[in-house]
Amino acid sequence: MGHALEPRKALAATMSAAVITVTALASTATAQQQAQARENDPPLTVELNKFEAGEDGGCRAFFLFRNGGEVTYDGFEMSLAILDAQGVIDRLLTIDAAPVPAGRTTLKLFEIPEIACGEISEVLLHDMTACNVQNDGPADCFGLMDLVSRTSARFVE
Repeated sequence: MGHALEPRKALAATMSAAVITVTALASTATAQQQAQARENDPPLTVELNKFEAGEDGGCRAFFLFRNGGEVTYDGFEMSLAILDAQGVIDRLLTIDAAPVPAGRTTLKLFEIPEIACGEISEVLLHDMTACNVQNDGPADCFGLMDLVSRTSARFVE
């Protein structure tokens, strides 16, 4: 009688494996479709628009986030290296620009303490510490962004 149950267990295990395989294939197809949709979106332009003297001798940076795509980013955190007039890293600064809504341009202001605007020669996008697509999760934003500067400082990856 123990042998009569073995084929049933084998059939149940085979059916479970088939369900897992179908689920995995569906998840893979959905992830591929979402990735392809992001690739077809217009790029996200991050523009260092202007500097303005800030409080206590610091510098206020105005950034425009131009999102021409259909994807909203509910997590968007950049790690920036601020280089002084001699090209030496003055400090690392993490800025949180979220949310970056789909189809919109948003303005964000960030304080860069203890360095005058005229002393900043370059702003380096060192890392994306968070880049999350709303209702989808993490994304690789480096490949999606164009960096632009309208200031005397370069804005580079």
